[in-house]
Amino acid sequence: MSGENWLNLLNGQTWLKEVQATNQYTEKYGLTLSEKDTELLLSEKNATLKAERRIEFGQSILPQIIYAFCDSSFISQSNYVETLIRLQAIFYLYKNEMQDEITDDELIQFMREQFETVCYWDLDYLEGTCLDIFAQAVRAGYRGYQKTQGHGEFEKFDIVQRWDKELYLETLRELCWR
Repeated sequence: MSGENWLNLLNGQTWLKEVQATNQYTEKYGLTLSEKDTELLLSEKNATLKAERRIEFGQSILPQIIYAFCDSSFISQSNYVETLIRLQAIFYLYKNEMQDEITDDELIQFMREQFETVCYWDLDYLEGTCLDIFAQAVRAGYRGYQKTQGHGEFEKFDIVQRWDKELYLETLRELCWR
């Protein structure tokens, strides 16, 4: 066995243990990963890294993604693995799109906030709209996210009029309580 294959095998085993260890935390949300699930996630991570022409040193980003998203009401055991695969791919894509100007924590925070408050689990909208608009701003030189660590940034760039709770309640009162 060559040194490179041995190193890849060792890194893969370490990664699998790292990801499996998240089960201790996530099972309180009804989410767990089997050994087969983690092997699939490792395979997908390697394919994504290759496609995005990235390498990963040290700790994997997936445990951070797991901890950030596991308490979401939009994630259940039935969509957990598929959602993690997609979030991981989106993360690496946008690390490239933002030219590594944004930290991992800032990007994950931004992703989580949009996932919960703007996208409502629509990963296509997260990737194709929210992150795309934000990445354009970052590439154009915007650095305001550094002060907020990614919190509350999207509304500065959002081009879509969002739902207004007060307007909704006012309209409801007019229609129902005349």
